[in-house]
Amino acid sequence: MIELYGIPNCATVKKARAWLTENGVEHTFHDFKKSVPTPEFVSGCLKQVSLAILLNKRGTTWRNLSAEQQAQADTEAGAIALMCAHPSVMKRPVLVRDNQVYVGFSEEMYQQIFQAA
Repeated sequence: MIELYGIPNCATVKKARAWLTENGVEHTFHDFKKSVPTPEFVSGCLKQVSLAILLNKRGTTWRNLSAEQQAQADTEAGAIALMCAHPSVMKRPVLVRDNQVYVGFSEEMYQQIFQAA
């Protein structure tokens, strides 16, 4: 089962969803705006990808957080709580295939992920 997590109006998520559809990859999309990520989900992602990859400090959501909120990200537990409270601060999309987590989208990356499929 292929799971794709993100925000539907995010341009990168749109590209990933379009690529999956165009390449006949069945998947389930999870909208972070309708169903916020759980601490268990974020923690599971962090077992495979670094916090520096999963936490998007370059986006508008991050820039709009207060200094106190941003300081939460100094610890893993605080960063997890922050990403659950503000899912838009997570880098998107998050793709889960065969319990493997991939963050972001590029055509080349998805071709590699699905070449054996």
